[in-house]
Amino acid sequence: MTLTFETPSSKKAELENGPAFTPRFDEKGLITAVVTDARDGELLMVAHMNAEALALTIETGVAHYYSRSRKSLWKKGESSGNLQTVQEIRTDCDQDAIWLKVSVAGHDATCHTGRRSCFYRTVGTNDGRATVTITDDHRHFDPTEVYDKN
Repeated sequence: MTLTFETPSSKKAELENGPAFTPRFDEKGLITAVVTDARDGELLMVAHMNAEALALTIETGVAHYYSRSRKSLWKKGESSGNLQTVQEIRTDCDQDAIWLKVSVAGHDATCHTGRRSCFYRTVGTNDGRATVTITDDHRHFDPTEVYDKN
């Protein structure tokens, strides 16, 4: 049986305080998912979910997302072994964003670059130009060994 969601209420009080989980997907059928480590709160990644990915995540307890670039469902960690087990799911006040608190298996890394977090760079400026600087270059695994098996 596939989990389904009710249509979001147009009544603000019901949306913000009622017991129904009624995720508000955007015009492309997606909702933003912010993902943090349940252990220490580190921001790991931001992704998108469609209704199927969100339902699978709730039903299985393993994070599923929708890849906008590949236009397909994606079980996080299926290739790398770094599966994300969901410890808690929260939604924001108007139910148009999801926050997943997860435990990461395998190498304890979320980013396809081998790093723990996808947010491994800081943004700054240099001579009036926006720049990025790598601030976490620790690799938990070698992406070429994990993803280039085929």
